[in-house]
Amino acid sequence: MSLIDPQRRARRRTLGLLAATAAGAIATPFGALAQARGQLRIGYQKYGTLTLLKARGTLDKRLAAQGVEVKWTEFPAGPVLLEGLNVGSIDFGTVGEAPPIFAQAAGANLVYVANEPAAPLSEAIVVPKDSALRRVADLKGRKVALNKGSNVHYLLVRALEQAGLKYGDIQTVYLPPADARAAFERGSVDAWVIWDPFLAAAEKQLGARILADGRGLVSNHQFFLASRPYAERNPAILKVIQEELQQVDDWAKGNVREAAAILATQIGLETPVVELAASRYSYGIAPVSEAVIAEQQKIADAFANLKLIPKPIRVRDAVWNPVAATARIGG
Repeated sequence: MSLIDPQRRARRRTLGLLAATAAGAIATPFGALAQARGQLRIGYQKYGTLTLLKARGTLDKRLAAQGVEVKWTEFPAGPVLLEGLNVGSIDFGTVGEAPPIFAQAAGANLVYVANEPAAPLSEAIVVPKDSALRRVADLKGRKVALNKGSNVHYLLVRALEQAGLKYGDIQTVYLPPADARAAFERGSVDAWVIWDPFLAAAEKQLGARILADGRGLVSNHQFFLASRPYAERNPAILKVIQEELQQVDDWAKGNVREAAAILATQIGLETPVVELAASRYSYGIAPVSEAVIAEQQKIADAFANLKLIPKPIRVRDAVWNPVAATARIGG
């Protein structure tokens, strides 16, 4: 009988607890989730600028001076985070490219607030270090694990397209990160499409080999979203959030090692793993531009054509207009 690495077992338990916490928050009756007066509920994932912002505490202090309490909830992946946003358990959160498209197609009442620059190196298709697979075309007929509706979903679509394969040429296995890693380790799947820091952990801890990353295929923007009702009621608070995010991004860009050390403490991964992930992260924040809207629309159209979403959507309908929101409040 093989022994299981205690650290790996602990990591799995931690990820399982995170998933259970998130699922519990979503399952709570809507009436109990009504936003408390003077409270901002932020959903974040196991990495990124919001994790840094939480650790530094600057947003909490600034909003506390205005009588607003910040409540933080961690989610294991973007789709479940946006489900929480839709049912009213959080007001604001961050996800990759694909989750907002799946959520909008499902009728979620959300808005894009801002985005970070493209980070194509922060996601990849990986195979075991001793795998015979050497190129994306070799995935034909193989089992590929991914989190359905996450940012890597579009990476897989584009990589297959470039390799001359159809989406149906592979066997997709939809698993959240912790379960996907377990399947990858035991050889139940042939490849895994995953994002940082899980990607960096697979490289450093398992020796996973990158078959293809996002270069030349996807932008991999990180988006900040809010529930539409919250955004319309609280444009001033969203402005404060963006200002604090910009400050922490500016700091992290010039202090990658220090940022990685903070993130390592926050997410429970070894510093070398987080340093690798942080080295390919793109820092900065900007309003959602016409070019980014066009990129998102391209993704949405591709998903609609593949019947991955139930209907075509118009991404522009979900982009927040703070000027219009302020005008409505004032007039």
